[in-house]
Amino acid sequence: MAKKTVNIALVGNPNTGKTSLFNALTGLKQKVGNYPGITVSKKEGFAKITAGLEANIIDLPGTYSLNPSSIDETIVLNYLLDKKNKPDIVLVVAEVEHLKRNLLLFTQIKDLGYPAILVINMADQLDRKGISIDIEALKKQLDSEVVLVSARKNKGIDQLKQVLANHKMLPSQALIKGEAIDKDLFETLEKIVPNQPLYISWLALTHPEVSLLSAEGQKKLNDLALSKNKIKQLQNRETIVRYQVINTILKGIYIKDYMKGSGLRSKLDRILTHQFWGYVIFFLILVTIFQSVFAWASIPMDYIDGLFSDIVHLLEQKLPAGKLTDLITQGIVPGIGGVLIFVPQIAILFFFIALLEETGYMSRAVFLMDKVMRKFGMSGKSVVPLVAGTACAVPAIMATRTISNWRDRLITILVTPFTTCSARLPVYAIIIALVIPDKTVGIFNLQGLVLMILYLLGFFMALLSGYILTWFLKQQNKTFFIIEMPSYKIPSFRNIFIRIVEKTKAFVFGAGKIIFTISIILWFLASYGFYTKQDVSNYEETLLEKKRSPKALDAAVANYKLEHSYIGTAGKLIEPLTKPLGYDWKIGVGLISSFAAREVFVGTMATLYSVGGQDDEGTIKERMAAETNTETGKPLYNLPVGMSLLIFYAFAMQCLSTLAIVKKETNSWKWPLIQLFGMSGFAYLMAFITYHIFS
Repeated sequence: MAKKTVNIALVGNPNTGKTSLFNALTGLKQKVGNYPGITVSKKEGFAKITAGLEANIIDLPGTYSLNPSSIDETIVLNYLLDKKNKPDIVLVVAEVEHLKRNLLLFTQIKDLGYPAILVINMADQLDRKGISIDIEALKKQLDSEVVLVSARKNKGIDQLKQVLANHKMLPSQALIKGEAIDKDLFETLEKIVPNQPLYISWLALTHPEVSLLSAEGQKKLNDLALSKNKIKQLQNRETIVRYQVINTILKGIYIKDYMKGSGLRSKLDRILTHQFWGYVIFFLILVTIFQSVFAWASIPMDYIDGLFSDIVHLLEQKLPAGKLTDLITQGIVPGIGGVLIFVPQIAILFFFIALLEETGYMSRAVFLMDKVMRKFGMSGKSVVPLVAGTACAVPAIMATRTISNWRDRLITILVTPFTTCSARLPVYAIIIALVIPDKTVGIFNLQGLVLMILYLLGFFMALLSGYILTWFLKQQNKTFFIIEMPSYKIPSFRNIFIRIVEKTKAFVFGAGKIIFTISIILWFLASYGFYTKQDVSNYEETLLEKKRSPKALDAAVANYKLEHSYIGTAGKLIEPLTKPLGYDWKIGVGLISSFAAREVFVGTMATLYSVGGQDDEGTIKERMAAETNTETGKPLYNLPVGMSLLIFYAFAMQCLSTLAIVKKETNSWKWPLIQLFGMSGFAYLMAFITYHIFS
């Protein structure tokens, strides 16, 4: 028999464990894309329900209700009301501690006419929180299937699949009668737009900016000419009515006895959000993270570095001499190796970020930092994109859509690139390893401390630039910061593993495409130039007269070709701009190429030093460490040059993807251009000052 496929939409409030349920159902059978015409990420997965039934599951953004106040919430509404691609079943995820609030969204979805299943998550916490739920009675009251699960412990998933297998028997009657909101209005709506759930007409009336009806139907609703004030009153009335119904439903069914709860959460919150100890703990957590990034990753990084060096050496021995072999051994392999070497550090960083989110601490950190943010003229909601920016500025800037105030959102978009993203980590790691001694200061590793300072420096510059921008972008309305504190949870290492795999893959393949392309282009530009064979022969004769050894002769000739190649000529042209910072023309080329993406710098250096004739068996770090200043004969990558480079990369806007997303989110080239020239000019100035301070 042919297998049947159902489309399932997964919806729920933030912090209900929706992602855990999605992972429990789909495992690694997931893909991430974007909604059509929108840059918001869209997660889809595949699940086997029974032998004859499969499911395509889409994990919709978290939302509190179907009255959208942000782009993410609007996406949920649009998807649920899309007649062409509407889901067959809607799973509404709730959690045991905030069931009453979660049911508001559930009643709205039921009123849309969908077969809806209420999935109450975190069942393992019922006893600890002193909560009891009569599931059978709740099913009758809601006229819906209700399943109690613990997605993190994989309990109740089989029962949920059984319910999904019988999805055709799910009831789809509305729960709330429109007459309780406004009898006359709902009777009018039924006449204007017949033969569809009344609640859809109601949403079309209250949200005319969202295309829910045909042009003719929407025009009829617009003719009712309800004022914004009236609509707001009716929406408030709807919320009141729904909670009245929910209170009646839960009476005697949902019992929360606080005397039976442990109270540990309150005690932890008093410590973790304390005005003094909260910041001390937050600082210690940051120190631990950045110490681990270096300490734990050093062995696998050295292994990967040595492995790629061995691969290059092996390929040179096995492949016939020629341009194709040169391209592979001097361009592609070193370039890709320059990305993969940093996978351990990136995976460790993502591990800690996921761990903080899984345990519930991240929300406390956001709440704690709100007090700091306000002193710099920014909203507490801006902390979420800034924290997300440690992974990548692109999704972080997209996350600003939850900020309703346009000025706060614009400032957050403009300052987010200052936060240290994962693309900077490869540059920081290689430079720190070259110029900062691997020794301890007290109990702390010096390299880890420098890395943490760079992260803090980026965050401080984001705050400072936000404060400066408030002088030019005036606030029209006062805004308030509201954040939900999720319950503390034992982290699900399955979820953490999936997050690490997903984020690391995105980094490797995202950066890998750029690195692969640029490595080929750089190899070509570094292997060919304006010199002739006769020029090279004349240079060799000059060296032979000086009685150079064969190895020194080969290295000198390779360097001559590189300096007179296309890329060498371009590097020499821009060298007057980079020399005041302590850089030679090769570093200048690395800076220019990394405007495509910051992590390209390492791949560029690997390609240039491979073509330039350094020891073929040396690792990327060894080749860079062996590079000398042509004027002094001393190592090029000394402390002044290294610190100057670190400061430049801390402040410069070097990411075309970020510029593109800023243009899309602000609908203007004005702001990304201000970012590009403003941040890069400031980076140049600070790198110049840093070089001369350490010289």
